[in-house]
Amino acid sequence: MQKKRTLYDHTNWVTHRSSLRHVRHFISSLSSRVILSLVPPVMAFTAFATAIAAYNSAVLLHFLPEFFPVLRASSLPYQLTAPALALLLVFRTEASYSRFVEGKKAWTTVIAGTQDFARQVMAMVDAPSDLPLRKALLHYIMAFPLVLKCHVLYGSDVRRDLQHLLEVDDLAVVLNSKHRPRCIIEFISQSIQLLKLEDSRRNVLESKITCFHEGIGICEQLMGIPIPLSYTRLTSRFLVLWHLTLPIILWDDCHWIVVPATFISAASLFCIEEVGVLIEEPFPMLALDDLCQKAQNGIQEALAIENSIHAHLVAKRNRHFKEHSPNGWPNS
Repeated sequence: MQKKRTLYDHTNWVTHRSSLRHVRHFISSLSSRVILSLVPPVMAFTAFATAIAAYNSAVLLHFLPEFFPVLRASSLPYQLTAPALALLLVFRTEASYSRFVEGKKAWTTVIAGTQDFARQVMAMVDAPSDLPLRKALLHYIMAFPLVLKCHVLYGSDVRRDLQHLLEVDDLAVVLNSKHRPRCIIEFISQSIQLLKLEDSRRNVLESKITCFHEGIGICEQLMGIPIPLSYTRLTSRFLVLWHLTLPIILWDDCHWIVVPATFISAASLFCIEEVGVLIEEPFPMLALDDLCQKAQNGIQEALAIENSIHAHLVAKRNRHFKEHSPNGWPNS
């Protein structure tokens, strides 16, 4: 089940930095998605180590015929290849984290562009005949982050997210579209063309659509192009071979201790690799629902206070004119 991500506030940061976080994280281990996903491979390698230890013990205790050899080997190959495995894991997680950062920056640009676009529309579109179209245009702008979120997150419900923003006929067009984010952009573009604006203002509004196209391009690139599969497969195969031979390498020094040693090694190294795999697809790791809701709330709040601020400033200007005569002397 996909865990819902939330934006951090001051309270979350205090908890995040708490010295008790290690206890909290340890207690929640059994509910960790990373740890639960590693149960099958870790248990498999631990069982294999147990089988190797049982076999070697049976040979040493002469429970098996003498021609059965004890499975042991020098630890020198492990000493030589350990740095290579470490570098593979470091590069794997670093490449995944760079994709996470790129996805976060793309969404930061989209949300900031959405709010700036809405601000420009509210400032430039003031003709009374354009007010209904302006309202619809602002709804299209607020709908874009939601549609893009549903485009990059598996299992998202587009109808549920948009039913409170778009009219029924507009929602039907979006749902029937093959590429819904570009469909919303087309709604925005056509609405701008229908507004009664000067060419300079229309050009300014149309230029704001660029950040939406850039957001789509970056998100689709991150979705469609993973880290080179050969690198991912190499890391996985290296880890598997490492832990299949680990009980044999450690037998002379550890004997039955190879079982917990294999368990600890597999749990640690596969956990690092699993984190890299999870953040390779950045969008499930981001609080996209909260980001979209925050952008929508900001625009709706700006709409709510627009009229009151306008009335306040007009009243302030009129009061200023009443207090001063046209020649600059105050009225008696």
